[in-house]
Amino acid sequence: MRSKKCCDCGEIKPATEFWKQKHAKDGLAYYCKPCFGLRNSRSYRKKQAAAGKSTRPYRRYSDVPEGMKYCARCKEIKSVTEFGSNRANSLGLAHYCRPCHQEAMTEGRDRNHGSSRNYLLKLRYGVTEEQVDQMIAEQGGVCVICLRAAAKHVDHDHLTGLVRRILCFKCNGGLGQFEDDADRLRLAADYLELRGSHARRMCIEIGAPVFGGPERVRWDPFWRTRGNTTQSASHYHLRQKYGLNDEDREWLLKVQMGQCAVCFGFPAEHVDHDHVSGAVRGMPCSACNTGMGQLRDDPIALRRAADYVEGRLVRTATGEDGGTRLSLTVPDVDPASVPRGGWKALWEEDGQYRKRTLPFDEDLDMPTWDGLGPEKAVSPV
Repeated sequence: MRSKKCCDCGEIKPATEFWKQKHAKDGLAYYCKPCFGLRNSRSYRKKQAAAGKSTRPYRRYSDVPEGMKYCARCKEIKSVTEFGSNRANSLGLAHYCRPCHQEAMTEGRDRNHGSSRNYLLKLRYGVTEEQVDQMIAEQGGVCVICLRAAAKHVDHDHLTGLVRRILCFKCNGGLGQFEDDADRLRLAADYLELRGSHARRMCIEIGAPVFGGPERVRWDPFWRTRGNTTQSASHYHLRQKYGLNDEDREWLLKVQMGQCAVCFGFPAEHVDHDHVSGAVRGMPCSACNTGMGQLRDDPIALRRAADYVEGRLVRTATGEDGGTRLSLTVPDVDPASVPRGGWKALWEEDGQYRKRTLPFDEDLDMPTWDGLGPEKAVSPV
C-alpha cells in the first residue's frame, strides 16, 4: 500500500486517507482528508461570516460511528433506530431524529396553517378551525344529538365526505358502531323500550319481555357444582351480575337463533341488561351493545341519531332578527338561547315527536304484560 505525507499535519498516512487529484504527480491531493475538510471549512465559514451568517461548528461526517447518525436539530449523535425513514435521502433516513422531526413538523404546520388542529381539519374534512367554531356557536355549544355534552368532534358522512355537524365523543362513537344505519338505530330504540320483535318473542316464551336480574338469584343446591363437575367461570359471572346461568344463556341464544336481538344481522355476543333494574333484555352483537351504551341506553337519543343520519334532525329556521338559525328540537327554540342543562324540559316532548313521526314502526299490538318485575318472570329452563 502506498503512503504519503500530508503537507498540513505532516503525518505519513496511507493513500486511502487522501482524496484523488488528477493534476497531481501521484494522483493524490496534497492534504489528507481531515486536513482537507478543515481547509474547506475555514474557507466556507469565512465567506459566511462576511455575509453576516452564522454556521454550526465543523464536524467531520466520518466522525459518526457506524450504526449512528447525527441530528442537525438537537446536535446529538444517536442510533439510526431513532430516526424515521425517508426514501428521498441517500441513506434512507430522515434528517432529524423522531422527537426533533415531530417538533419541526409542528412548527411548519403552525407557520403555514395557524395550528395543527386547523391543518388536520382542512386535511380530513375540508373545513377550517373558524368554521368549526362557528358551527359550535350555532348549536349553542352542545352536541346536536344528545343536547347534553359539549360539541367537540367533527362528524362527516363517510359516503360523501361532507361535514354534517359537531357531536360529542359518545354520540360520534355511537353512530360509528351502528354504521350510520338509521333503521338499525330505531330498532335499538324499540329494543330498549321492550316493544320490538325480540320483546314480543320473549313475552310469548316466558310471559315477560325480560328475565333474570339480581332478584332471581335464589338458593340452589347445585349452585357451585352440578354433580361432581365444577361449573364454568362464566356460570359464576352470569349468576352474580345478571341472575342467569349457562343454561339460561344457551336458551336465550336458541330463542334468538344465535343472532343479535337488536339488528338480527350479526351473531349475538353479549348479555345486555337494564342498568336500573338489572333485568336481562337479550343478547345483542358487540356493535349494537357498544352503540347503545355510548348513546346512554336512551331511546330518544337513538331516534334523534337516526333522524340526524337521515338529515331530519337539524333544520334551518328564521330567527327573530330575520336571519337564519338552527332548529334542533320540536318544539322549536333557538339553540344559542338555551343555557347548558336547559334542554331537559324539551327532551321528552321532542322524543315523543320523533316516536310519532317515524317512517315505519307503528304501535304494534304487544302481548299483554302486567309489568311484574323480572324476579316474577318464569324461568326459561
